[in-house]
Amino acid sequence: MTGERHISKGRGHYGKITIILIICIILAILSLFPFVVMFVNSTRSTTQIQQHAVSVIPSVYMMKNLGILLGKSFNPAVGFINSLIVSVCVTALATYFSTLTAYGIVIYDWKLRDAFFGFILAIMMIPAQITMIGFYQMVYKIHMTNHLAMLILPAIASPSMVFFMRQYMKPALSIEIVQSARIDGAGEFYTFNKIALPIMKPAIATQAIFTFVSSWNNLFTPLVLLTDQKKYTLPIMISLLRGDIYKTEYGAVYMGLTLTALPLIAVYLILSRYIIAGVALGSVKG
Repeated sequence: MTGERHISKGRGHYGKITIILIICIILAILSLFPFVVMFVNSTRSTTQIQQHAVSVIPSVYMMKNLGILLGKSFNPAVGFINSLIVSVCVTALATYFSTLTAYGIVIYDWKLRDAFFGFILAIMMIPAQITMIGFYQMVYKIHMTNHLAMLILPAIASPSMVFFMRQYMKPALSIEIVQSARIDGAGEFYTFNKIALPIMKPAIATQAIFTFVSSWNNLFTPLVLLTDQKKYTLPIMISLLRGDIYKTEYGAVYMGLTLTALPLIAVYLILSRYIIAGVALGSVKG
């Protein structure tokens, strides 16, 4: 009887695992399906897309769509490089300085620490669109409207990322480790760079993915600040494809969207291993 019970429990356990795997496969297919349609449509003509918007069968118009995309008055390669410069710099600055700010809030005991953190939470409640008019006026007065630096430097102040890093750092980073490093003669920046940052890798990787995607897909701010075609980012150029007064080439639009999505996929594949490692480490600690 005991053996039969173990067999029945084992069957029930494997049955649950099978159901979970089936659900995960279905969710994975649903998540990947829009990307598959986008990649396939980048190989189809505008007529084919208008007749059947959804298809999983590639066509033979990829090079023609790429030629249409490259034949516009703007240069998609320039937009790609501009977007890459902005997104990489924004991601690097936002993650580093947000982690540094969270480190100062968690590790140092100073009088206005709680008030400062409350101020950061209050700023999180203010939509960026509300401050855009004042920000544009400031940028215009200092003659920096067509400079990519104006898309990069404001990323240093990222309240939502500071909040996330602080919440992750409080249980992950032990104050005793920092105090031990100080006793051994380590400087504050050395302690932060060599001890705090490696511990924060999973959180940094997570926020880096979100920040890179957000910056890469950002259309509103570049559209307000940039008027020079040489400074256009890729989302601006893709939006211009939809505004053709003669005919919208949907194949070229999907080709542009595909080129836009490729760096995002690459960044996720590079950084996802740090997230998985962090989850595994947390489960071991738990």
